[in-house]
Order: sequence, then structure tokens, then C-alpha cells
Amino acid sequence: MIDTDDVRAAAQRIGTRVRRTPVLQADRQLWFKLEHTQHAGSFKTRGMFNQILAAAERGALPPAGIVTASGGNAGLAAAYAARELGVAAEVYAPETAPAVKVAKLRKLGARVVQAGNEYAEAYTQAVLATEASGALFCHAYDDPAMVAGNGTIGLELAEQLPGFDTVLVAVGGGGLIAGVIAALRDRARVVGVEPITSAALSEALRTGEPVDVPVAGVAADSLGARRAGRIAFELARDAGIGSVLVDDKAIVDARRRLWEDYRLAVEHGTAAALAAMTSGAYLPAPGERVVVLLCGANTNPADLTA
Repeated sequence: MIDTDDVRAAAQRIGTRVRRTPVLQADRQLWFKLEHTQHAGSFKTRGMFNQILAAAERGALPPAGIVTASGGNAGLAAAYAARELGVAAEVYAPETAPAVKVAKLRKLGARVVQAGNEYAEAYTQAVLATEASGALFCHAYDDPAMVAGNGTIGLELAEQLPGFDTVLVAVGGGGLIAGVIAALRDRARVVGVEPITSAALSEALRTGEPVDVPVAGVAADSLGARRAGRIAFELARDAGIGSVLVDDKAIVDARRRLWEDYRLAVEHGTAAALAAMTSGAYLPAPGERVVVLLCGANTNPADLTA
């Protein structure tokens, strides 16, 4: 199981290759961790750097480079990290991936293959390609090094804002919340937030095992994992952490509010974390200091002012 020592090791390994993203105070009890300003537009850059560098340390980074499957953000993170490290990258994305993300993948120098209508189908094709080429497969969320790298957000946040009580984290496959749990479980309460239409972690915790769930909704491109990762499931179960659920309207409203009130342009999956509060799915106690982790900004902002 990933713990704080693994996260600290990841922070040392990654070093200054990632940005130290700012914290913004929204009101007396609410702060935003602006991880959407990270290189390549999401937190996943931390985990991808750690995956690739950890593989290189153990002599497991082949000449063929890396392959990943992603609806967008993990692919962008992999492409960015690979470019910075001089490694070839191939990204398998669903045919439904947003055009803005596919264009950015190519701009970063990755070879893009679009396959299937959702992440799970792209994942299958990526695994087959890895077996054929001998490249390193970089999992988008269910990998120890990926989780530990993501967890560096938690260590950073604890340094920037001592004494906060709760952090709200949007959940897809669970790579982010797993890292945050590993970093902060002894310091703060961690609460997952999932769309009602893509609630893989909630269903895993309910049934006692990761299982396939239906995937749909406005946030499916970033939170649309059909099955929660084993690492996230085990960490959440061990720490007694669950998720609250939000619907598409709440997500759309929260995304619009982030733009209108704070001029923060984020993707729908990111807005899900704030939607927990704006919809009343999560009600802070009097005096509770809450941090909403804004995790990704790879979006087309055209509809924010419509």
C-alpha cells in the first residue's frame, strides 16, 4: 500500500520538473488548490514524471519509449513528461476524446491513436500495442508510482496551508484521491466527489471490490473510468474514505461559477469537486476549513461565456 514515505520519495525524484501550484482563498472557509495550472494542464503530470523516472531508475525504460491510454489528461501528461525527458510517447485515446485534448497531444509530439468509444476500449488497444512494441505501459491511474507522484500535491498543500480540515477531490479511476489519501490521511479529511453517472469508486466500496460501472455524463472524458483502480479502492477502504455524488447540472453550474466568480476556466471533471459544495452534497461544519482541489483545465472555454 502506498504511504507518505512513497510520496516523499516521489517528490524528491520529480524535483522541480513540476510546478508548485498556488492556493487561492475563495472565502473565509474555502480555498482552491490551483493544480489546473500544472504543466500540461492537470495533476497527472506529477504522476507521469514519477512513473517514467522510477522506471528509468530501475533500468526498465525501453528504447521504444512509453505507451498510455487516456481520454485526455493522462495522455497529455505522458506526452509532456516524455518530451521533457527525451522519450517517445504513444497515446491511445477514445474516438470520443475532446478535440482540444487530441490537438494538444499531437502538439506535444505524441503519436495519437484513437480507438473505441470510451477509455476501457482505448486501454485494451494500448496494452496490445505495448506487448507488440516492448514499450513501457504507463497506467493513467492504477500504478504505485503514478499514485505516489500524484500525492505530492498533498504534501505541497500541507506546506502552503497548515491546519486545513478537509480536501474535496474529484474521482475517476482514483489515481488522484489515492495519492492524496497517502499524503494526508493523518493530517486532514479526504472526501471523494464522483458524478452520479460515473461512480466507479463508490460502487467498488459498496460491493467490496472494483467492478465495472456504466460511464456517461458531461465529465466522462476525465472522470469516466469504467472501473476504479485497485490502489484507490484499497487505500479508500483502509482509511474509511468514501465519495459524495453530484449530477451533471451541479457540475455544469459549478464550472460556470468558477469562471464567473473567480475567472478560473476548468474542465467539467474538475468542477465536480466544487459541485459537492454548491449542490449541498457536502455541507461543511461551522468553521471547517475546506480545500477544493482543482485538478485539470484541458477544456474548450467557449461555452463559459455563452
